[in-house]
Amino acid sequence: MYASNSHKKSFKKTLRFLNRHTDPRSFILDLGVKNPLSKLMQDQGFMVENTTGEDLDENQTALITSKAEVVTAFEIVEHLLSPYQILKSIKAQKLVVSVPLKLWFASAYRSKIDPLDRHFHEFEDWQLNWLLEKTGWKIIATEKWINPPESFGFRSLLRYFVPRHYIVYAEKITPKP
Repeated sequence: MYASNSHKKSFKKTLRFLNRHTDPRSFILDLGVKNPLSKLMQDQGFMVENTTGEDLDENQTALITSKAEVVTAFEIVEHLLSPYQILKSIKAQKLVVSVPLKLWFASAYRSKIDPLDRHFHEFEDWQLNWLLEKTGWKIIATEKWINPPESFGFRSLLRYFVPRHYIVYAEKITPKP
């Protein structure tokens, strides 16, 4: 599995955040197919199960039936048509979710190769926070970071100063009887 230097830097920051807020002995359901980050999580001792590539907008079975204590959603929520439904369906009590932040100087991501690889949502931090709160999650910790690309140009230069990634640790709010 290939990961660029830019991705590797982002993975390190993501893992540092995950380690700060999650017990490594916790069972994790990672939304999305196996990838370099889920492999790194396993290498660090996390027990990780990935979803199998099913369309989570159409099929939330993995979320509903999983016995995971923690769900991770690293840079996947923005690809979903209905993140509200997915976040509501999670049965785990803890969630770590990251999204690329909406940038005023870059349009929404859309792959030129894969027609399914596109961002249906471009989040600002307050939008993701609101979505999490509305779907029953209490935000415990957040972090933003820059991750300059390896390319050159005006937009690349701006990415040295404008945070690009946003990560949140949240816990499910238990309804009062």
